[in-house]
Amino acid sequence: MAPLSPTEFNSAVTAITSAFGDPTRREIYLYVHGHPDGVTASAVAERFDLHANVARHHLDKLAAGGYLEITTLRAAGGAGRPSKRYRTVGEEVTLDVAVGQDDVLVQLLGRALSELGEERAATLAEEVGEEYGRTMAAAMGDQGTRSFRAALHAVADALSAHGFAAHAEKEGNSLRIVTEHCPFGEAAVEHPVICAVDRGMVRGMLDSLYGETSVELAASISGGEASCVTSVDEQPA
Repeated sequence: MAPLSPTEFNSAVTAITSAFGDPTRREIYLYVHGHPDGVTASAVAERFDLHANVARHHLDKLAAGGYLEITTLRAAGGAGRPSKRYRTVGEEVTLDVAVGQDDVLVQLLGRALSELGEERAATLAEEVGEEYGRTMAAAMGDQGTRSFRAALHAVADALSAHGFAAHAEKEGNSLRIVTEHCPFGEAAVEHPVICAVDRGMVRGMLDSLYGETSVELAASISGGEASCVTSVDEQPA
């Protein structure tokens, strides 16, 4: 296996930390691994004295990272709602650190955007991000009435699933999304206009999940900050 670049190493560590950074989640993974036929969220909740929704959250995080797989089984006779069972992928306890990053295409994207000029490139990058953000929101299924805060957390989870390691938090009287890792790597540092794609994705998802919002990039890794910070404000009706 070829050695990982610093960007690839950080990406791998971020992905593993997102899945296993919580000690309870690590214990849950080992518990599931000890049950080859799989377990239900209710069984995990009972074993670890958790609310069923909290147990399901931990299991879904592990599934999103590719460490668990989900199967759906109907009760005998076909009556009642089908139950989800979670089981580990493979028989051995492994940590997959493979990073799917195509540096050539990302560099090509950055170079192509820079040729357009800063203003036009930023506009185009944000438009592409918005379109993709709406596609991501559509893939989430239920787009019924969501609170502004719930929509923001859904966006952060979706970004994390795409390698951004994001979370939503409150800062004073405003809300923001903090991204600890950029999947575009060094290309975003060399071509900061790529950051407009992130901003567009956030706006596209929020517009679909909640409604019109104001989205501004307050800090960026490409600008030398420790993380990317996107400020998000609910637009007045």
